[in-house]
Amino acid sequence: MGNTWITRAETSADIGAIRDINLAAFPTPAEADLVDALRANPTAWIEGLSVIAADEADRPVGHTLLTRCHIDTAPALCLAPCAVHPMQQRTGAGTAAISAALAAARSLGEHHVVVLGHPAYYPRFGFTRGSDHGIGLTIDVPDDALMALSLDADHPLPSGTVHYRAPYSAPDLRFPSDLHE
Repeated sequence: MGNTWITRAETSADIGAIRDINLAAFPTPAEADLVDALRANPTAWIEGLSVIAADEADRPVGHTLLTRCHIDTAPALCLAPCAVHPMQQRTGAGTAAISAALAAARSLGEHHVVVLGHPAYYPRFGFTRGSDHGIGLTIDVPDDALMALSLDADHPLPSGTVHYRAPYSAPDLRFPSDLHE
């Protein structure tokens, strides 16, 4: 039986639950710390693009975050991290949060999103291999792990190097090798 998730932008009341979700979903606190650092960074944070999936009692169980990055000089969004509490993984909470975040980004007039993640998971949202569009990174990652999405057919993906905001340079931050929806 599938769950129906309530999705919405985070509120200040959700901050502790979002941290708890990230702490439970990842083996180190790096991703939880990253979310906190991005929230505090006015050049990265975009109000309304930190999205939770909540149960019928409005308890957050999943979270995804879109923050500002650039593909060379073109503004883009970075999707990361995406986390679901282990007790709710594989229930659709991750899909619900990501879908809602991408819809919110479209409504704000954003055009491009990049993600460094599991190549079997993100294509369901329309992401394709970044290298097919001439998009790359300054670090070595598997070619199929860097993916990009155009949110608007009138604005095709630019080519170039992805430039993340400073919080992504944390030495213990790992980009996810797997996502347990």
